[in-house]
Amino acid sequence: MKRVHCVLMGLLMAGAGWTGAQAAEGYEAIRAVGLEGAGNEAAGEAWNRAAGAGPEEMVAILKVMNGANPLAQNWLRAAVETVADRARKSGRFPEADLAALVKDTTNDTAPRLLAFEMLMKDAPKVAEALRPGLLKDPAAELRLFAVAELLEEGQALKAKDDKKGAVAAFKKALDGARDEEQINALAKGLRDLGEQVDLPKHFGFLMKWQLIAPFTNVDRGGFDTAFAPEVGVDLKAKYEGKGSEAVWVPFESKDEYGMIDFNEPFGMLKEVTGYAYTEFEAGEECAAEIRLGCKNGWKVWLNGKLLFGRDEYHRGMKLDQYKLPVTLKKGKNTLLVKCCQNEQTEQWTVEWRFQLRICDATGTAILPKS
Repeated sequence: MKRVHCVLMGLLMAGAGWTGAQAAEGYEAIRAVGLEGAGNEAAGEAWNRAAGAGPEEMVAILKVMNGANPLAQNWLRAAVETVADRARKSGRFPEADLAALVKDTTNDTAPRLLAFEMLMKDAPKVAEALRPGLLKDPAAELRLFAVAELLEEGQALKAKDDKKGAVAAFKKALDGARDEEQINALAKGLRDLGEQVDLPKHFGFLMKWQLIAPFTNVDRGGFDTAFAPEVGVDLKAKYEGKGSEAVWVPFESKDEYGMIDFNEPFGMLKEVTGYAYTEFEAGEECAAEIRLGCKNGWKVWLNGKLLFGRDEYHRGMKLDQYKLPVTLKKGKNTLLVKCCQNEQTEQWTVEWRFQLRICDATGTAILPKS
């Protein structure tokens, strides 16, 4: 919030006759807009002033999107696009300022992505110059553009029978890719050229776990219930479960994206809770991220400390869906994942699984000490 406050108070004048203090107050009104019309009247007045601003204020408006709620971001997007329309007609499009905003990774993804999209439309040469630098960008949405360019380059080289060049382009793109469709295309391109692709190792997915189930999740009560594995992991222990004995079983994923599927050893059960346990040997103490994908209710512990959890079900799943910053200690680190399955019976609710990888802040895999 401190950064957001500084951004607001440091904005230049926006709109005709708006002083710096008035601009900050107006932007706060837009940021305060809520659901069901909350704050709409004040925000509407402020929006009219922001939308009437000059081209030099586009970046200022974009920066107000930092930390704003999705509804406020939509209001601000509409305002800056209105200003951009006038900037195009006047020939005063601030391409250099927009490029600087894209490069500044202290800004949120939403304003940087919008700025880059506008540059692609109105200043394609500027966008083209920025694109290669997005390959390792913190925002996966911006990486898409750099990866797409390299994928196209690799395919063109492949068509010219330049295997060495195509392999180099595909491998470089794969290092930055986070979109599954792009990853699959790159892996296929490399394999078609006779290259081995180990996606689990490339991304740092943890493939070997010990699983235990089924504990109950009737009435979705399992998420907040501390079953025995949360008290202490004993891989030889057996517990009374929901309908059957709960025991630990070894599981090794064969999925290229490291999917740990409770349905495989335990069957397609409903209203149940399962746990997965593994150990990670770190060569040194280091900052890292645990990145998880899951569409069930889940919690994650590292070395016995609860990191985070989400008590929701079947709202979609994707690579790097959740990012949990951690510090790995040198030597053995323990990981425990809780995964709850609810009562829904539709076909799209049968999945009871997660994927987890360990990487640095750029998404580069951190591999266990061998």
